[in-house]
Amino acid sequence: MKRVTPTNTSKASTDTWSKDRAAENSADLRGEEGVEEKACPFCKGAGFVHPVLSSGRPDFSQIMPCQCNKGKLQKEKLGYLEKHSNLGFLSQLSFDNLSPRGKKDDATSQERFTHIYQAAKAFADNPEGWLVLSGPNGCGKTHLACAIANHRLSLGQVAFYIGVADLLDHLRSAFGPASDISYDELFEQVKNTPLLVLDDLSVEGTTAWAKEKLEQLLNHRFNARLATVITTDVPLEKFDDRLLSRFRDGEICHVYAVERKSPLGHLDSLQLELLRNMTFGNFDPKRAILSLEQRQNLKQAFQLAADFARSPEGWLIFQGVNGCGKTHLAAAIANYRTAEGKAVFFVVVPDLLDHLRSTFSPQSSITYDEFFEEIKKSPLLILDDFGEQSATLWAQEKLYQLINYRYNARLPMVVTTCLSLDEIETRISSRMVDPKLSCVFNIIAPDYRGDVNPDRKIKHTESRRRYYS
Repeated sequence: MKRVTPTNTSKASTDTWSKDRAAENSADLRGEEGVEEKACPFCKGAGFVHPVLSSGRPDFSQIMPCQCNKGKLQKEKLGYLEKHSNLGFLSQLSFDNLSPRGKKDDATSQERFTHIYQAAKAFADNPEGWLVLSGPNGCGKTHLACAIANHRLSLGQVAFYIGVADLLDHLRSAFGPASDISYDELFEQVKNTPLLVLDDLSVEGTTAWAKEKLEQLLNHRFNARLATVITTDVPLEKFDDRLLSRFRDGEICHVYAVERKSPLGHLDSLQLELLRNMTFGNFDPKRAILSLEQRQNLKQAFQLAADFARSPEGWLIFQGVNGCGKTHLAAAIANYRTAEGKAVFFVVVPDLLDHLRSTFSPQSSITYDEFFEEIKKSPLLILDDFGEQSATLWAQEKLYQLINYRYNARLPMVVTTCLSLDEIETRISSRMVDPKLSCVFNIIAPDYRGDVNPDRKIKHTESRRRYYS
């Protein structure tokens, strides 16, 4: 573990350091045996000068760096500040090597990241109050925080970086007899540094002692209005009321969600091995006993799915009997998008309703509102086995709310169903048949598990919908 050394990094100390270094470096402007080489006309090679009093006479009680030596002194000062900033290899993280649009491909995420990027640059130019950056690992929040610190260092200003876990470890080790810095000395340094970057603030596994130390640190900096950058992957509502009140103080604290961590990851049906293995590569539209019409129909369904996967726009509704291939095509779309690094949520409708019900339990790790919002706003939603859910009024209302939201927002969606649109609730089916948004395709192939012809056929109502079959 890298040990944090005691360092007074106040502005006054760096100014004193500059004067001391001016005197030490004066010999660098002289040759051997004290012979001056290209002596400066102002300092005569000394590297420093005496300030001039209002009377016009030199003030021999003080010295200041000569202009001929300022460049070298500035470089050494920057090296000094960087060394004691605790950034280490993070000193390479800057605004110049961070894309202003972030890492996501969707326009909404890029627009949000650009806004946060500009806010971070403005804070770096004039650090006042607190800047809190939240989001999951890898979203760019630590890069933004370190870019702020490195920008301040480049201006000759003090900045100190430390991860919360390392800070607590250093504080604990400071109690040991072998520590080269006292606890009080270290804690005072972190509490009072002009700009503190506190990385990875968390609430999990925090002991009462650690919680108390963090509260002391943050309360001091909040009350003293000291510039502070905080990063965290914890939703702010998970913090206790005292710290939450600090975050919600709009005069001091500015909070930005660099990227919203989706709570849906562990609920995605694509985690099931069978669905994960359903790809376009292993889909067979030429099954042995299919008629020519069925093969052409299945080939057309395949092409629709492949086109949608490359550019998901509007809705794609696959109808057909169980085992006709509609779930395979829907899963292939999801797996294609996932391989491209795009966000997609695949869920079987009865499971979706079970997940919604489970959020009402006191043991649920996510609230109902949070879960439902994530589903409604998912960049691409795939609903498998629509119509197989229980037909309770509550279930009907939830599905209508979900589909109506995505209809109004024009968010892309794939739906598979064994029902004809005549058998689906009118409020929902009327949105599914909108030709401006939806493509409805009836797969007429039989169940591949036995290649048995379907017991019933999907009803066609051409006046109400557009079919591709």
